[in-house]
Amino acid sequence: MPIELQGLRTVIYPVADLDAAKLWWTTLLGREPYFDQPFYVGFQVAGYELGLLPEASPADGALTYWGVESVQDAMDAAVAVGAVEHAAATEVGEGIITGSVLAATGNVVGFIYNPHFRLPA
Repeated sequence: MPIELQGLRTVIYPVADLDAAKLWWTTLLGREPYFDQPFYVGFQVAGYELGLLPEASPADGALTYWGVESVQDAMDAAVAVGAVEHAAATEVGEGIITGSVLAATGNVVGFIYNPHFRLPA
């Protein structure tokens, strides 16, 4: 069952040292994060999300999230063609739902439903 990807939405970098990563990205981007908590730091970059996640494995590499209407449906479709669940579909706050699969190709593929996402005009 094919799914419709709505485009890229978010890149999450797993980090071992959240404070060091936050300082590095703040310096590189020239601005403070818009969201700054011990469990997640988020920057807005040209309308997209750049996140730092201390609870994920840096060995997974950057996690890219594709926009979809239903994260669970996208994950089910991916599993139907050989993927396995990597992270269950979960609401992470404000109606935003994320989940990921480990594709048969060995890549982690993330899906996100974000009712607040809007590209700048």
